[in-house]
Amino acid sequence: MKITDVRVRKVSEDGKMKAVVSVTFDDEFVVHDIKIIEGQNGLFIAMPSRKMGEGDFRDIAHPLISETRNRIKDAIFAEYEKVMDERDDENLIAMASSQ
Repeated sequence: MKITDVRVRKVSEDGKMKAVVSVTFDDEFVVHDIKIIEGQNGLFIAMPSRKMGEGDFRDIAHPLISETRNRIKDAIFAEYEKVMDERDDENLIAMASSQ
């Protein structure tokens, strides 16, 4: 199974949740609402989940082996970094044109 598309849909500067991502596999299957979260040890991904009972959350979709999770994580972080770099470039251009 190949990751054929990664879309960073929402990016936030505020709070611990930094972005919401969709990942497409083999141009046939998509998983929405994967979150990029700032934790104590840096960024991590949280798979889509649902609140169960007394505040516990349970993943709706998730990889079964760590190798697959790492491939997904690496693809997500690569696209997130690209989006953040583009945002930084846009901010620099906006600042330069306002002076």
